[in-house]
Amino acid sequence: MAEPSDPLAADAAFFEALLAGDAERLDRLLSPDFLIVDVMTGSLNPRDGFVEAFRSGQLRFDAIEAAEALVRRRPATAIVTGRTKMTGRFGNETFSIRSRYTHVFVEEGGRWMLASAQGTPIIE
Repeated sequence: MAEPSDPLAADAAFFEALLAGDAERLDRLLSPDFLIVDVMTGSLNPRDGFVEAFRSGQLRFDAIEAAEALVRRRPATAIVTGRTKMTGRFGNETFSIRSRYTHVFVEEGGRWMLASAQGTPIIE
């Protein structure tokens, strides 16, 4: 599968990999120093632990609806903000959350890699 050549395609590929539970694809899409701020707890999770949660089946998404993606570009960097509605399971607990997100992508070797992700819950 070809790697995304623009930030919005990389953002879509990230959500597709999450939904598919594709740890190998996530491994290729994430920068070596990737960090995610967990939308539910605010905890910092490094790349290896995040990918392992999918590889082990501990984290699984049943549905992800992404919308309103907006990209702002800088040299070799892109910031994507958008909105999501996600349902899934972490361990034995199910979750459903709506959030605003910020993804920071860096361009390395002609491909876009996700370096940082943060979600903020939308309270209704």
